[in-house]
Formats: sequence, C-alpha cells, structure tokens
Amino acid sequence: MLRRRRGSVSLRIDLRTAGVCLALTGLGVLVALIALGLGDFRVSVPDVVRALFGASDRAVGMVVVDWRLPRVLLALLLGAALGLSGGIFQSLTRNPLGSPDIVGFNTGAYTGALLVIVFVGGDHYLTAGGALVGGIVTAAAVYLLAFRRGVQGFRLIIVGIAVAAMLGSVNTWLLLRADLQTAMSAAVWGAGSLNGLGWGSVTPVAVLLAVLLPCVAVLGPKLKYLELGDDTARALGLRAEPLRLGLIVVGVALTAVATAAAGPISFVALAAPQVARRLTRTPGVGLLPAALLGAVLLLVSDQLAQHALPADLPVGVVTVSIGGAYLIWLLVKEARRQ
Repeated sequence: MLRRRRGSVSLRIDLRTAGVCLALTGLGVLVALIALGLGDFRVSVPDVVRALFGASDRAVGMVVVDWRLPRVLLALLLGAALGLSGGIFQSLTRNPLGSPDIVGFNTGAYTGALLVIVFVGGDHYLTAGGALVGGIVTAAAVYLLAFRRGVQGFRLIIVGIAVAAMLGSVNTWLLLRADLQTAMSAAVWGAGSLNGLGWGSVTPVAVLLAVLLPCVAVLGPKLKYLELGDDTARALGLRAEPLRLGLIVVGVALTAVATAAAGPISFVALAAPQVARRLTRTPGVGLLPAALLGAVLLLVSDQLAQHALPADLPVGVVTVSIGGAYLIWLLVKEARRQ
C-alpha cells in the first residue's frame, strides 16, 4: 500500500511538471507571436503567422522575419540558457542564492569584455570573446578558491560573492580610465541589451547551445543524486567531484554564451529556477521548467523594455528591477525561516 501511494505521488508530480512545461511552452509561443507584431509598424497575429510561413506581402515579411524574429529568438534562447544555468548552480549549491549573478560569473564576463573594449577595441565578436574568457577564468578562480576536499555549496557562494566584489572594483577602475566614448559604449553593453542583434548573432548562439544541451541532458539527471549528498552519490557509484566539476563547466558555458551575445543580463538565472520550482511544487529544481520560464521571462522583459516604458531601454534594466524585487522577497522569506 505504501509503495502504491508513493508511486501515485510521483505520478502526480510528474504530471504537474509536464503540465507546467506545456503551459510555459504555449505561453512562450503566444508571447512570441504578439512580440513579432508589436512596434511602430503593427502587425496582427494572423499576419505574423502568414509571414512566418512566407505567405504575406514583402513589407510585412521583412518587418516580421528580417527585423523582429532574430530578437525574439535570441530572447528565448538566451533566457533558456540563463534559466538552465541558474537551475544547475542552485541544485549544486542547494541554495536559492546559488546563481551566476550572485556567484560572480557575470561580473567576470563583464571584466573580460571591458578589458577588450578599453585596451583592444574592436567589433562585437572580439567583445564576446573577451566575455567568454572572462567568465571561464572567473569560474576557475572561484572553484579553486572554494576547493577544500571538494566544493561545498555555501563556500562556493561566499567565495563567489567576494570575487564578484573585487571584480566590480576592477570594472569601475577600467571605466574611469577609459575615454568618454569608450566608457559609454562599455556601460551600455554592461547593462545587457538585445538592441541591434540580428541573424548574425542567432546562428552562433544556436550552434553553441546545440553543443551544450546534450551535455545538460547527460549530466542534468544526476543532479538529484548530488542533492542527496556526496556520500550518497558515491554509494550509488558516482564520482561526486568530477560530476560537480562537469556541471559547473556546463553551467558557466551557458552563462558565458548569453553574456557574450547580449551582455550580462542579471537575475533571470536567479529567479527563473525558483519560480519554476514553486509552479511545479517539486522538492528540487527542475531544469526543463527553469529553462522554459527563463525564456518566457526574458522575452516578456524585453517587450516591456521596448514598448511599456517611455524610452527604449536595455532589457537588463528591466530584469534587474524585477529581479531586485524578487531578491528582497526571497531574503525576507529566508530570514523568517530562521
């Protein structure tokens, strides 16, 4: 009887998770169709659908497919990458504050981009390369500093916060020593923005995510064993520390891809996994719901940044505002549990 009851509970949890994923997928498609029609040149949803299938006139097709579709796809792809990254790190640290935003990987990526902008100059691809290198080097530094007979979640967060604080000072110094034009360009990039990105940015992001997602599919299901503790994972035949290191590398790579493409977009990786966990009512963080919610969250934030405010702002400004309110709520709730 007990076994049957446990099975029914598991079935209900799986069905609820599947239902939430389907609902988030439908919501994402609906928001994407609406987003493709918004702007100075309004397009109805039926006309958007016809344009996507090549059945509209040339002007509508150019606006929807050539101008707006790349930005919508990037918002969905980068939001999913950030949601996945946040889900991985929050599962590894077993802490809702365990996110690339808090641990400092976004700050490190910004440092790498600033070094390229200030000392080298160059185009978007050089800046993206600097952001990738900066995020990876920062992650390696945090991992090594936090390593002591393995890496514990709380220690990783504390070390990451310290490293982020130091890199924040470095970033301020780099901006102060740059000329005005360079500093303004770096500040705009550092806010996190999808402005000006087109099909040339969609292709590399899609290729990199196509490489990383199979890694997530292989390593992700083993997160639940690490959440039970290293001793339990070892008893089940898993090598806990190599598995943790592999997941950290994948999580950092997902964050670095998003940062390299659009700059450091904050708080999506922090909020999406926890909101998804509350929707699915599961004890742990589900990676698929986190990815879907991250995609919807970034797309909605980008539409708010474009159309709901008096000025066209970087999407990072909106995510920081939403994420800041969420972080305050989360800290208050955690404090009440003490």
